[in-house]
Amino acid sequence: MASLKEVRNRIVSVGSTQQITKAMKMVAAAKLRRAQDNILRMRPYAQRLNSILSNLSNVRDEDGGNVYAQKREVQRVLIIAVTSDRGLCGAFNSNVMKAVNNLINERYSAQAAAGNIEVMAIGKKGHEYFHKRNMPLAGDYTAVFGKLSFETVRVAAEEAMEGFRTGLYDQVDLVYNEFKNVATQIVRTEQFLPIQESEGTQAAATPVESDYIFEPSKEEILEQLIPKSLKIQVYKAVLESNASEHGARMTAMDKATENAGELLKQLKLTYNRTRQAAITTEILEIVGGAEALAASR
Repeated sequence: MASLKEVRNRIVSVGSTQQITKAMKMVAAAKLRRAQDNILRMRPYAQRLNSILSNLSNVRDEDGGNVYAQKREVQRVLIIAVTSDRGLCGAFNSNVMKAVNNLINERYSAQAAAGNIEVMAIGKKGHEYFHKRNMPLAGDYTAVFGKLSFETVRVAAEEAMEGFRTGLYDQVDLVYNEFKNVATQIVRTEQFLPIQESEGTQAAATPVESDYIFEPSKEEILEQLIPKSLKIQVYKAVLESNASEHGARMTAMDKATENAGELLKQLKLTYNRTRQAAITTEILEIVGGAEALAASR
């Protein structure tokens, strides 16, 4: 049985840990509120813009149409993996890494064997994970969440878009955590490039001519709106991941605080039992000594 001093030290240690996890839960809750507001405001705009993007991706001009919708034989692949900068958020990061590994093994095993897969890790945890496993990395975006804004995410999106436009990559996929609620985050794997056609277009048996009125011109819309829409999609994924991270950390710290409380109860019970046993032993020793003295007289 552990000594009283050892049990006391453990009680102090677990109590300090409980205070830390409780404080981290409160900080995560405050950050979650802001992150949740940001993604709820972004979703309708991004979804509507994505719908327009899917329709415009089917429009072709005389010079060959939208370069971001061109389908090629998939030989070189870029995977954008959105993780966090810090841990202590449950399985948040490991779920993304597992999804990336499953994607490579199930869909891109031939490209992986040929060394034609790169990962663009947004977040320190993903960057460290894939760097340790000698996975080719595209760019360094470990400081995105330090000052999260559209401008910081835009650089990563532009690099992926430029790589696809120049033929460096034949396909770009996006893996991230979608925020559902505080306790639930859903790992999403989406095709970023080439742009997928809208469901209505895919389901149509024959091509449907959309009656578009282009202002100022079709060329300018294709050159400006589509790239902007793609950048918005990456920004939305990062905002989803940011809200999911704070939700996952809040849940993890809440559970850790509860576990610390349960452990404190057990330790205090052990401490009281050990103390009672020590007192009982001392009393028995005193009584035994007194009886021995009485018998020797």
